[in-house]
Amino acid sequence: MKAVVFKEHGGPEGLIYTDMPEPKIGPDEVLVRVKACALNHLDIWTRQGMPGIQIPLPHILGCDISGEVEKIGGNVKNIPTKSRVVVSPGISCGHCKWCESGWDSLCSEYKIIGFQADGGYAEFVKVPARNIIPVSNRYSWEEWAASPLVFLTAWHMLVTRAELKKGETVLIHAAGSGVGSAAIQIAKSMGANVITTVGSEEKEERAKKLGADHVINYKKMDFSKQARELTRGEGVDVVLEHIGTETFSKSLASLAKKGRLVTCGVTSGGLVQIDLRFLFVRQHAIMGCYMGGLNELKKAIELLEQGRAKPVVDRTFPLVEARSAHEWMLDRKNFGKIVLKP
Repeated sequence: MKAVVFKEHGGPEGLIYTDMPEPKIGPDEVLVRVKACALNHLDIWTRQGMPGIQIPLPHILGCDISGEVEKIGGNVKNIPTKSRVVVSPGISCGHCKWCESGWDSLCSEYKIIGFQADGGYAEFVKVPARNIIPVSNRYSWEEWAASPLVFLTAWHMLVTRAELKKGETVLIHAAGSGVGSAAIQIAKSMGANVITTVGSEEKEERAKKLGADHVINYKKMDFSKQARELTRGEGVDVVLEHIGTETFSKSLASLAKKGRLVTCGVTSGGLVQIDLRFLFVRQHAIMGCYMGGLNELKKAIELLEQGRAKPVVDRTFPLVEARSAHEWMLDRKNFGKIVLKP
């Protein structure tokens, strides 16, 4: 099969379009013919290499996958071949206390497809049958591929962790990012007031079309000050933070009393300073978020199937142009997801 691999950690020039053996499935696995695979920042970090984390090389990236079931293992039932599916990106044991309680990503065996296991930058990918989620033809292959990781992450952050309520105000960073564009729609479906940040006038209009009530261009104004002005000095109830060093302090300063900050990413760096006096006097909560559970993703997919939210695709690249797709993401040119098609 054709695939894009890297043989050593480094820049996007290390991505190679080549032939690789078709994966051989076990009795509890499914072989999926990849129709589309979306990019995530995790792809960038995995390619660059992360301290203390080793993965077998050569490696195939890609955790956001839509496709058709090609083959099923001997123990697999109720998954017809040729059926339209998306792949849940997190692999877990399915029976430990964390998996049984819906916290799959805390399972000691937890892995992410495309990170610790070969992923979807290929014509075929093998995954556990448990990770297969049937979908309709409501959306294109590209749109379905743009959905799993970001809608799962945003759902886990807003619904499970922050317990966002109708009428509350949430500040969502980077409307043009995959998580940001998904979170805006999930928050609106819950009846929240949404403030979001963007870095260009073009992205302002697109954020409003997704449902944002207020859009702050962080290159023109202080988002924390503006968030307070928009809430009559009170601050927001929830901040969805996935930027890190550049924004974290001001994100905390944007919170109302008893506000909750949920964080899942560090695209600008992971080191921050916190004044603990400010934290405890205003009784804030800071919650870490990492992926989510299979059942959470199924609920998010149901929201999409109902038409109450929609996948957001920025542009599609042929698989052979994976390097250009990575460069596009690194330049922060995208609004929504970047997708590869084999």
